Amino acid sequence: MFGYLVRRVLAAIPVMGVVALFVFLLLRLTPGDPAAILAGDNATPERLERIRTSLGLNEPLYIQFFTWIDRLLHGDLGVSLISNVPVMHMISNRIEPTISIALSTIIVAILVAVPLGVIAAWKRGTWIDRSVMGLSVIGFSVPVFVIGYVLIQVFAIDLRWFPVQGFRKLSGGFGPFLERIVLPTLTLSFIYIALIARMTRAAMLDVLDEDYVRTARAKGIGESGVLLRHALRNAAVPVITVIGTGFALLISGVVVTESVFNLPGIGRLTVDAVLARDYPVIQAMILLTSGIYVAINLLIDVAYTLLDPRIRY
Repeated sequence: MFGYLVRRVLAAIPVMGVVALFVFLLLRLTPGDPAAILAGDNATPERLERIRTSLGLNEPLYIQFFTWIDRLLHGDLGVSLISNVPVMHMISNRIEPTISIALSTIIVAILVAVPLGVIAAWKRGTWIDRSVMGLSVIGFSVPVFVIGYVLIQVFAIDLRWFPVQGFRKLSGGFGPFLERIVLPTLTLSFIYIALIARMTRAAMLDVLDEDYVRTARAKGIGESGVLLRHALRNAAVPVITVIGTGFALLISGVVVTESVFNLPGIGRLTVDAVLARDYPVIQAMILLTSGIYVAINLLIDVAYTLLDPRIRY
């Protein structure tokens, strides 16, 4: 187990190295003056020189790369060209809303979707199965922003159970924090419940006809034990993959939901940086997103070995 984990970590290092090289060259190999591209058409010579100095564009390319890597290893992601604030500080201020919504969404989706998928596979062909699959189709079909606006209209405006928009940090009290993440969580949960439920049902159908499931039933094991201990565990590998990928997508920033509910997350930070051509922030967000995907894939691989020890070989 430990050797497998070490090999997976070592395999992730070249991936991040390639991503870092791509991010570094993204601007510098663009035709024209990178400082002029960032500053825009009406930039003053002083602003151009400040951008060149802040990004080290006056140095040779290889020196720029090694200097940039050294700063990354020391936790220095640069300074925003627009707000003149360290990028690490900007990300740290925006990461809590995104992580909070991502965790709550995945938890709700797992608690609802996995049982629905198991029941739909167990009752295949019945009205229960058709109802679950119909709900999944609706979850896939309706746009996220439509669900968000409907929830705001019903629960925030009509019933006045929750605030319309905004975010309150957990340090400000659990009650205010919870009431402001309920609606975004429910909005995002629709599509992930649909996705995980369909994947769980499909994976369960593949294993319910296996010999070991029939053997477990022949031994007199109860139906719940057959479904949970024998079928679900063997069907969990593709389900874990979907859950991990979905969580990585959520952490990377759900821009539409953050915009609908006015959440100051990293998704909106990325969009604002792209619109303002704030290249240090864009670089940092690409690296952050890549690092999240690599870490999530590593955790998924570890989960594989726990569910099926044969995979490590």
